[in-house]
Amino acid sequence: MNRPIRVLVAKPGLDGHDRGALIIAQGLRDEGMEVIYTGLRQSPAQIVATAIQEDVDVIGLSCLSGAHNELFPEVTRLLKEEGADDIIVVGGGVIPQSDFPFLREQGIRKIFTPGTATRETAEFIRKAVKEREGAQ
Repeated sequence: MNRPIRVLVAKPGLDGHDRGALIIAQGLRDEGMEVIYTGLRQSPAQIVATAIQEDVDVIGLSCLSGAHNELFPEVTRLLKEEGADDIIVVGGGVIPQSDFPFLREQGIRKIFTPGTATRETAEFIRKAVKEREGAQ
């Protein structure tokens, strides 16, 4: 890849807290990635449309409201519907570990919980994008 990795950081649903998402966005920028932040209260359809329009490699979904089991799978469903399911989707927020298997089944590649180092998130993204590029 001859350009920086492009990441869309998004806050789906009615969750009104974005401090963590903003910290991750800045941290990924510091790691050399291009980051687009959608702002608060985005629908899954808005997130997918922005991801396609911005030609991103990764969508990072942040949810603190507890609606992750509904909102995250809707994003992956819409990506498939739009033929953009090559976009890697990761999630973060206050998500119980018991929900991880369901979210993985729905196409969420990785869940990052509070306290995860930004470098760990960036390294996962780099590896996932590299693997995707090798598969194409």
